[in-house]
Amino acid sequence: MELSKGTKKLLEQYQLWYQSLQPKEAQAVLSVDTVAASVASFYEKIRGVVDWREEHLLRKTAVERIFKRRVLFAGDHKDFAEAFLQELIRGGHLPNNRIPVSMVETVQTIVNKYIFLQERVESKDQKDIKDWLLAIGACEIEEVLSNPRRERALIECMSEDMVSQVFLRERDEKELSDEDRKLHIEVAVQKALFKLDDATISLHLLEKFYPQWKGQSTEALSTIPAVMPFTRKRIEKLLHHPVGEKFYQLIERLDTPYLLLGDVMALDPNDFSRLAVASAEFEETLRKAYHARLKKLEGRMGRAAFFSTISVFLSKVLIALSLEIPFDKYVAHEFNPKATALSIAIPPLFLLFLVLTVRSSSEENLQKVLLETMKITYETDRIDRYEVAFPRRKKKGLVSFIVKAVYLATFFISFGAVAWALTKLQFGVPSIFIFLFFLSLVAFAGTKIRQRSRELMILEQKEGFLAGLLDFFTLPIVQTGKWFSGKLARYNVLILMLNVLIEAPFQVFVEFIEQLRNFWKEKKEEIH
Repeated sequence: MELSKGTKKLLEQYQLWYQSLQPKEAQAVLSVDTVAASVASFYEKIRGVVDWREEHLLRKTAVERIFKRRVLFAGDHKDFAEAFLQELIRGGHLPNNRIPVSMVETVQTIVNKYIFLQERVESKDQKDIKDWLLAIGACEIEEVLSNPRRERALIECMSEDMVSQVFLRERDEKELSDEDRKLHIEVAVQKALFKLDDATISLHLLEKFYPQWKGQSTEALSTIPAVMPFTRKRIEKLLHHPVGEKFYQLIERLDTPYLLLGDVMALDPNDFSRLAVASAEFEETLRKAYHARLKKLEGRMGRAAFFSTISVFLSKVLIALSLEIPFDKYVAHEFNPKATALSIAIPPLFLLFLVLTVRSSSEENLQKVLLETMKITYETDRIDRYEVAFPRRKKKGLVSFIVKAVYLATFFISFGAVAWALTKLQFGVPSIFIFLFFLSLVAFAGTKIRQRSRELMILEQKEGFLAGLLDFFTLPIVQTGKWFSGKLARYNVLILMLNVLIEAPFQVFVEFIEQLRNFWKEKKEEIH
């Protein structure tokens, strides 16, 4: 069977990526002191627990955090890149003695570009746009360091297929231009395949809107600051448009075959053409790739469950010691050790239950995935067509009012039932409010993790009556947790204190240690 045009194009990119991995001629590399690196790496591990992110965002988050801090505190940005890369190496985010010195110039060019744009952009929301540009700059640096050619090739491959297969319903076609439909599909593919965040997707959209974005000269970008506020609004609309979620829900269900195809190609792109012809061997390799990805997924879910549970537990203990127990003892004079113990134990245990009871795969799902992977690998005359419904405008009237009233009633019933149960367990009023706060956060976090655990599932999820009824009453709690989570992420005082009061002085101390040790080494060499 002949490979499809999309597969051939993808294979060419994977072969180029594979060639880039081959050993290169010896070249000068960046090096940091091992003692200073140990100290900095220890801090980054602690920071990783406090400011925990999903695995694929760990390094990107660190790059953005360090980049923003250094831009804020650096007076002169001319020699920015070398110290910046050395800090990333010391923190364990980049390997020591592996990053070529030539990367300093590349990163410095990117830094200059974003400083140039920052200084020239004018808008009513100037601070927000500047922060937005820095986040995008961090993404561009991270991509330069990680070389995502393989990932970008897979995104392009799936996007091209989805553009020819995914459409709005006929009656909704006038609601969205064809150009915006294609852009929404590309955004959904990036979110589905590699769970890219808004800043990274924004970078890719900027590269699409402005072909000169990756240019080496700031002169090529001289006209961009004037239109940047408009461009940002356009990107924000693309990222948060209600129809975008509809595209994502469909594409997220269709992405597993592309991930498997990429995994098999990555084993040896030069051997893929032979492997694809041997159908039995190809199918067995796909099975192995599926189970390997499933094992990796279960490992990620386990780590997510562990870190999330620990984070919730420690936060609950801290609040209990600082607020709940002192209030119950010295204000209400009704301290109940049993209620306090339950208040600490229930939220993390509930989160653990939500994560561990999820179903990640099935044999039926595997067979469907194999079939779909074969369809996209080989040339075929059949093209699947999927339709997406445009979100309906919110209706007004009696029926709409009743629906909202029912939702509000479930809100009070859900939280009221939990509060009533807590009063029976002799919880104090502050403890009840804190418990409900943590319950909503845990419900939201657990729901997110459960959704992520289904990322290999291509079959539509079937829900029974009891599951639907449970969702009916738990949705208000999950939505409340989502709202709280957004606010905490934006106004996290602990993270702000770490960045300003601890991290900046700590990095100065680490650099002092490195310079001191280098000075000692030089003096020892002079003895000879």
